[in-house]
Amino acid sequence: MEKLKFLSDEDVMAMHEATLHIMSEVGFVWNHKESLDILLGAGCSIKNGRLCFPADLVMSSIAKANKRPVIRGRNGDANEIGGGNLYFHNLGGARDIFDAKTTSRRPATDEDANDAIRILDALENCHTITPFYTPPNVTNEMMSLHMFRNTLPFTIKPVQGPGIQYPHEIKFAVEMANVVGIKAQELTLSLSPVSPLTMHDVAAAAIIEMAKAGVINTNLPAPTGGATSPMTMTGSLVQQNAETLAPLVLAQIINPGCGVIYCGRLGMLEPRTGLIWSGVELGLSSAATVQLGHYYGFAVNVYGFSTNAHTLDAQNAFERGLNATIPALAGADELSGVGEMEAGVMGSHAQMVLDNELVGSVMRLRTGLSADAEHLALEVIGNVMNGTRNYLGQKHTLKHIRAGELTLTKLAERNSWETWDEKLGRKQMADYAIDKAEKLLKEHQVAPLEPQQEQELDRIFDAAARETAKVKK
Repeated sequence: MEKLKFLSDEDVMAMHEATLHIMSEVGFVWNHKESLDILLGAGCSIKNGRLCFPADLVMSSIAKANKRPVIRGRNGDANEIGGGNLYFHNLGGARDIFDAKTTSRRPATDEDANDAIRILDALENCHTITPFYTPPNVTNEMMSLHMFRNTLPFTIKPVQGPGIQYPHEIKFAVEMANVVGIKAQELTLSLSPVSPLTMHDVAAAAIIEMAKAGVINTNLPAPTGGATSPMTMTGSLVQQNAETLAPLVLAQIINPGCGVIYCGRLGMLEPRTGLIWSGVELGLSSAATVQLGHYYGFAVNVYGFSTNAHTLDAQNAFERGLNATIPALAGADELSGVGEMEAGVMGSHAQMVLDNELVGSVMRLRTGLSADAEHLALEVIGNVMNGTRNYLGQKHTLKHIRAGELTLTKLAERNSWETWDEKLGRKQMADYAIDKAEKLLKEHQVAPLEPQQEQELDRIFDAAARETAKVKK
């Protein structure tokens, strides 16, 4: 089906030109000496104390990037991002876990983090996995590598690397990935510029190391409209675009052709609370991010399942449904947020299962309808009207049930009131999701790593801890 457009072609061009103006005339707060020397040597300049990027350097860097990177799991399965498929991955870095059975929350533990990855490994519609929880018993400096090391044994799917905080982490993340058979150019690592238009020293140094290693860059600017970017969505999107492209330029100067996934995490300010707004505007900004990234030819990853809700309620359902469907119909290549609650602060095992079901409907919606001869079914209609059989008795019916004409639910209620009330005990969708999550934890087995792989991962992690201790000094 055709992609939905929320911006006209003229709008996209105006936003592109505004981005080049910001990058060439307004500039970035950027003080890291090594990266500054590289950029100034490539044609950048300093204006009013800020680093400015000439338009031709920006465009030539975009042209050099590998815009169709492949992410691979330890079982060899690969996702070609930007190849026409829509992929989903989970929320990364939640602090708290929501227990849907008791409707309570608590800080996540290492066990919760491992359980989350095992459930996600079992869910067919979570295609790529990101370390889910940030356990509170780990120091901030080691958090990213701790999460990555403890994700690898519990899934065979492609793993999106963690958000990097320090440049030395890149080397150790690449070594860990190699232990399970993932090459550097098949590994994604991400970092976030500081909005507005600021690249702090450790992030700039990390970009250099990511480019040298050849990993896939997933720059994750996360401006907040009304707080760290303009309240207008298009204004915020222009700033976000500049914050996405600036680190890309540095990476392409160092390693032309290294992989890039264009990302955006714009959230609008909820002015009454100061938190991120997960209303329909989040879906709109994600869809516009898709259009802007596709203008440059990139595969695009944006918010999908996002909600401010604290429980599995109606607000949760309508917010995440809108915020996944809108960018999906705009042609997104990858959507995030499976399992997310409370705008990313919290996650839930039952929510993961519910999202797995919702992905099926989003994917079906994106396939659209066909009006070819097979689907118009004139011969079948004629047969039925001539008395051969009813529609249920036609081979055509069974064929298209099997082919996915209907997205047959595993969780939603499709019985009569009497059956639901008398036989099923008025169980709701969330109840079935709780049951399924518990069943998956009991029954789903992930192929374990070899003992020597576990030992090597421990060795790399210990080396990273020693290096981190030196950096802290």
